Amino acid sequence: MPPRRGTAPEPADPDQASRPCDAPGCPEAGLYRAPKSRSNLNEYLWFCLPHVREYNAAWDYYKGMAPAEIEANLRADTAWQRPTWPLGRLGGHRRFDPEFLRDPLGLLYATPLHAKRTRPAERRAEAPPELRAALDVLGLEWPVEPPALRARYKELAKRYHPDANGGDRGAEDKLKDVNRAYSLLRQRLGRGGTAPAAAAE
Repeated sequence: MPPRRGTAPEPADPDQASRPCDAPGCPEAGLYRAPKSRSNLNEYLWFCLPHVREYNAAWDYYKGMAPAEIEANLRADTAWQRPTWPLGRLGGHRRFDPEFLRDPLGLLYATPLHAKRTRPAERRAEAPPELRAALDVLGLEWPVEPPALRARYKELAKRYHPDANGGDRGAEDKLKDVNRAYSLLRQRLGRGGTAPAAAAE
């Protein structure tokens, strides 16, 4: 892509054989290159300094594009032309393996905020390992009461129902995950499997 306005273009290799300027009728040597078009950024025209400046001043990468094409190009440029995914699509919603968060020197546990969160009287009951994935899918904390479970299930079922998402397969798969998680937690709570703190009340 041509340099920005106000900056001098980079000349070609001085050891390279001289070539004529590509501007019609110009007898000067073409020492400065500029791309032929946005679809051929690696193919160049060669100009003398005045003509390359004129070419750069008139360059418009988005010329001829529809508004939707311009928007798509701008969005792609914000991620350096790399593909992106919605947050959590590639497993970011899952809990970290404790090994990744190991702190053998205790540096992370020395902050006042962490000390406040881990006081024995305020520490929440830990969810059974077999239920943690289901709780993550539904976005619930342990312990969970049946009314809260049912309310959350209804909310998510309505959100991911095919009729509300135009038959989107991603929403359909998410609804299947929600149904499985709800079924597992409902069976567990139906057997009186609430957390110890809730059962003792």
